[in-house]
Amino acid sequence: MRIADEVKLDYCDVLIRPKRSELKSRKDVDLNRTFTFKNGKKWTGIPIAASNMDTIGTVEMGKVLSEFGMLTCLSKHIDGIDADKHEKETMSLSFGMGEKKNGRTTTIPRSGCQEHPFFCLDVANGYTQRFIDFVKEVRSEWPEKILIAGNIVTAEMTEALLLAGADIIKIGIGPGSVCTTRKISGVGYPQLSAVMECADAAHGLGGYIMADGGCQSPGDVSKAFGAGADFVMLGGLLAGHEECAGEVLTDEAGDSYKVFYGMSSDTAMQKHSGGVATYRACEGKTVKVPYHGPVSNTIQQILGGLRSTCTYVGARQIKHLPKCTTFIRVNRQLNNIYEK
Repeated sequence: MRIADEVKLDYCDVLIRPKRSELKSRKDVDLNRTFTFKNGKKWTGIPIAASNMDTIGTVEMGKVLSEFGMLTCLSKHIDGIDADKHEKETMSLSFGMGEKKNGRTTTIPRSGCQEHPFFCLDVANGYTQRFIDFVKEVRSEWPEKILIAGNIVTAEMTEALLLAGADIIKIGIGPGSVCTTRKISGVGYPQLSAVMECADAAHGLGGYIMADGGCQSPGDVSKAFGAGADFVMLGGLLAGHEECAGEVLTDEAGDSYKVFYGMSSDTAMQKHSGGVATYRACEGKTVKVPYHGPVSNTIQQILGGLRSTCTYVGARQIKHLPKCTTFIRVNRQLNNIYEK
């Protein structure tokens, strides 16, 4: 047993300090970014992704986000995909490890995958040797794909997954609004610090990271990019919209809502596994989210907030944001008062 007593921070623990800027308007900010991956593949767009959760990573969500040049990591439980080739290029197929068959853990079918440049290899615990082996197998079988792999929160595992063949490492254990891993298992890492440390490790090896979870507002998205994230994945911020899976329901007060749940919740395990296995506990919850209508309105708010951040610190392009960002630690108690 040991105690690491260095200060670690979440998004709510900091603000971004404004700096003198030569930008005249928010419209002068370029949010698009071009990435070149180790296999030579390139991708250009706004590096924000919808989470591969059941209710968020839908084809309908992907179609809207593709209009903005953004990514959608489709839920791994989606069977068929009705979308054109352009839309599929901004939709990542998601896969878990599955069971080992014929000595292999790769469970990715050959059919229906060719038009998707991204594969999202998604597990709750990315620290197992089995997962590292899985990433190696997928890279060997699919050398042309851009591999997103996670989730992890430390620099050493970021390096391990990049060396195993991943291109983008998904960062986050427990920060999501419907994730209870930190409460149930006591395991986790403050998200801002995790992003900063993993970004430093990834960039040293020519890789990228995707900050996954913990963004409760557009300002948190800016903080994630300012901390060094190359991509930011959103779940709760996109919940409750028309493009999310599930019906619009009405509560006793007459207010409309949609159901949003974590992928380790009782709801998800009942739906996909027939219940919670006796050897595990639920590490997610199910909540009612007010119905927000079309997601395009929320996307405009997020992108507008990000452009505003860039003008406050003088970042003409989104890739310049980390170099222009200085974080100021705040009194969390006082910060919560202002947020209310």
